[in-house]
Amino acid sequence: MNKLLLTAMAAMISTGAMAQSTVVTTTGTGHAAAVQIEPEYRTKIRTYVTEHNIRPIQSREKIVVGSPVPRDVELEAVPAEWGPSLTKYRYVYSGERVMLVDPSTRTVVQEVD
Repeated sequence: MNKLLLTAMAAMISTGAMAQSTVVTTTGTGHAAAVQIEPEYRTKIRTYVTEHNIRPIQSREKIVVGSPVPRDVELEAVPAEWGPSLTKYRYVYSGERVMLVDPSTRTVVQEVD
């Protein structure tokens, strides 16, 4: 029964991903969910950070996928040009990496290096 459910969910996810202009796949659930971004959109994100001279944040704590961003770190809105499926997230630029953050939990869901 679980295999059937997983197969059905995988089919729904892949169908939904193909209908979007930015292909984003979410894996896992809850706080452990990770966002997978296609390579061409990773390039767009890195280019945006470079062209707009985004300054990296300073934090005593290391910011890593799966962990919450410290409360004193300001989360930035994701620009529309990164794709409509990413605008629900926020980001921080830390250590030459863009970290996508779930704003409701402040948890890092993906690193774009």
